[in-house]
Amino acid sequence: MKARHGISENLEACHTATVEGYVVEGHVPADLIQRLLRERPEVAGLAVPGMPARSPGMDGAGGGPYQVLTFTRDGRTTVYATR
Repeated sequence: MKARHGISENLEACHTATVEGYVVEGHVPADLIQRLLRERPEVAGLAVPGMPARSPGMDGAGGGPYQVLTFTRDGRTTVYATR
């Protein structure tokens, strides 16, 4: 599923979902998925690579900020938000 949706190894996380034509990879906060669906940028989806502490569902102590990235099917990424 990850390869089919253009998720490169550097973006991989534990969960992959699709919503309204976008791919959501990893522990992406729900409010950012809602923002994605409102704004409708020309990207394949959002990703939180790995399993960073403090991301939704990974509520462990410690860890610094993590980035939520947009990605395109040709492998370009940009920072969508920092949490």
